[in-house]
Amino acid sequence: MQYLSHSRRIARALKPLALVETDVRFVSNAPSHVVHRSLSHSVFPGKMDTCNQLYAQSPMTGLMMLRANFSSEAKHVENPTEAVKELHSKILDSVNVKRSMPPNAWLWSLIDNCRNEDDISFLFDVLQNLRRFRLSNLRIHDNFNCNLCQQVAKTCVRVGAINHGKRALWKHNVHGLTPSVASAHHLLSYALKHKDAKLMDEVMKLLKMNNLPLQPGTADLVFRICHDTDNWDLLVKYSKKFCKAGVKLRKTTFDVWMEFAAKRGDTESLWNVDKLRSETYTQHTLSGAFSCAKGFLLERKPEEAAAVIQIICQAYPDEKKSALEAEFKKLVNEWSVDIIKHQNEQDKKDVAASLKSDIPAMVNALVNSGLRVRVDLNELNKNEALLT
Repeated sequence: MQYLSHSRRIARALKPLALVETDVRFVSNAPSHVVHRSLSHSVFPGKMDTCNQLYAQSPMTGLMMLRANFSSEAKHVENPTEAVKELHSKILDSVNVKRSMPPNAWLWSLIDNCRNEDDISFLFDVLQNLRRFRLSNLRIHDNFNCNLCQQVAKTCVRVGAINHGKRALWKHNVHGLTPSVASAHHLLSYALKHKDAKLMDEVMKLLKMNNLPLQPGTADLVFRICHDTDNWDLLVKYSKKFCKAGVKLRKTTFDVWMEFAAKRGDTESLWNVDKLRSETYTQHTLSGAFSCAKGFLLERKPEEAAAVIQIICQAYPDEKKSALEAEFKKLVNEWSVDIIKHQNEQDKKDVAASLKSDIPAMVNALVNSGLRVRVDLNELNKNEALLT
């Protein structure tokens, strides 16, 4: 009985193999081209007709079609530049037909010649084919070096191919790109230039998803974008993330943060940020000092506002006095308008009246302390925001 049981198990295991062997013996009686056709249709259904058409054409056309099969990224490209199209063809011909690694200069030349999004599609197609060739033929498992990857991201930004640029931040990709914070900074710089808070938010999410560390330069760009798009809530959200990650914020980052709080008239946030700044930097920058002065003006303390400005002015050399004049001009002409804009309707008149009296009081205190101040206080009386 045990012998019969083993026999049945062996028979069941060998049964599928017998069927395969029968099929092979069946088609082997036919001519060889029939055997190949039968196997192709059974293993790769629908592919045989394509192969027949390919080999029925001239050898050169056949090679071009073979090369096109490797080019999934460039299938729908309509308007590449001639230089990029030529380099794309040469590189793919080298790796897919000649089976040899093309010169590095070709790839760098392709990157330099990219002018539009179609060119970038050709670039990414080349990167995918080069990665495949390095892996299968050269047994190189590493991605391309960071310098190349950053240049790809920079090129995507240069031509406005932002979706391709975001793909350069994925840790797992078919193009052999190594994501880095430096590449992300190119995209954030684009978002800053175009005041695109949505793109910034997308880039920050990609950094988190792909485990890329936050850096001081990242915070600087993010804070500037939030400031320029007047998105305080977004700045608060990311300030918590940067502080939690232990990122050492730059002086310029604190300047933007404090200036934004002062522009909104949020003195509580302003003093909290200044306290956080003092834990890292002992002395104010010029921008930071004027933000504190604005905070004191909002609290109806013009003498203390003058004291903060006096300290920073003493530390400034004479050749940089023009920067002081620019800050005074911004305080009178721009900041007062921004403050009124962020006030409730019932508070606007009171705030306008306090600024019209406290700003001259601050300037007089500075003059009395011996500081030469060039500021046209007549502008206060011409300011429409303060006349409401």
